[in-house]
Amino acid sequence: MTDQLVAPGSRVHDVDALRGFALLGIFVVNITFMASGYPGNLVVDPQFTSRLDEVVRGVSSVFVDMKFYVLFSFLFGYSFTLQMESAAAAGAAFEPRMLRRIAGLFLLGVLHIVFLYGGDVLTTYAVAGLVLFWMRGCADRTALRVAAALYGVVLVGLVSSGLFLDASAVLPSAEQARAAAEQSTAAMLGGWGEIIGRHLDGLWLLILQALTLQGPTALAMFLLGLVAGRRKVLARVRGDEPILRRVQWIGFPVGVAGGLAYTFGGGNGHTVAVAVSVATAPLLAAAYVATLLRLMHSPRTAWIRSALAPAGRIALTNYLGQSAIGLILFTGVGFGLAGRLSPLETMTLAAVIFAVQLWVSALWLRRYRYGPAEWLLRWVTIGRRPAWRAPLSPVG
Repeated sequence: MTDQLVAPGSRVHDVDALRGFALLGIFVVNITFMASGYPGNLVVDPQFTSRLDEVVRGVSSVFVDMKFYVLFSFLFGYSFTLQMESAAAAGAAFEPRMLRRIAGLFLLGVLHIVFLYGGDVLTTYAVAGLVLFWMRGCADRTALRVAAALYGVVLVGLVSSGLFLDASAVLPSAEQARAAAEQSTAAMLGGWGEIIGRHLDGLWLLILQALTLQGPTALAMFLLGLVAGRRKVLARVRGDEPILRRVQWIGFPVGVAGGLAYTFGGGNGHTVAVAVSVATAPLLAAAYVATLLRLMHSPRTAWIRSALAPAGRIALTNYLGQSAIGLILFTGVGFGLAGRLSPLETMTLAAVIFAVQLWVSALWLRRYRYGPAEWLLRWVTIGRRPAWRAPLSPVG
């Protein structure tokens, strides 16, 4: 969720395209929570229980949930190294720039939570980014060990709680959860007061998730991205490397098997199932990356990179834009569609909105160097107002 501060001609377009791809997966997950209060309460809306509804939810659970979050986090860490290089090339001190940037990202996240969408990741990224900033000088081996330790702690915690903690003692009953989901959906249809109140009511859960799951896993992926960025693994891709095929051969079967185990093991309602998803999601995400890199470097499908890269280049604007669109479509301050769309309709809507974002992003970057949010964050980062009308070389 970060713009890259790089000089003309030095952008890593594969990183932009992968970030654009991750945006789609992030939105497919987020829009289900924007569209209804039921997913957040871990129950199914009784209006949508057909076989088709279950299949669509299952497909998302197996192939989307968690996979794109870890990919986005990895790319954040990778881009961190590009920002270090940019500061050095500009002859500017990296430390104050990055600290201002992290503070700006946190403030945007707070505003995002209050006014747009309670499922924010920007604040989590900002806090984890402080740790990444502190560890930026560590050796690659240390970064990898810390990443593995963080992931291990998360997995042990999830498995232990699933095996030894009585979930019924801490979770509401199915009836209570459905009643809470109905109330939550109704609150979405209210005015600004009800919507902001709902966002703030969910703040404790957001903090708990950030401390126990999202924060540690994001930091682990940041560190992997940091190592990959130092080694410039995405700057020299040709698309025909044997390692890409090996990643596919390992990542797809293990990742899909983990997704199936997560889905049929109870999903987010069972912490052991979540542990399986957390453990295998990086492998499926890596397989997606390998597949996309092969496609983007094939002459017949190179257009995929050109289509995705503009959206990824202004990912922060698009991420916030997705939340704003969700607010307008589903809440009482807009069209009030909360609770009215089936899983298939919701997923189709996400795909259509993302396609529009691809088109708008490409048009925008023909005239401007940054998206609006990236421009604002860069202003905070460098401490002076940046020019908009000085576009970098065309994405492609």
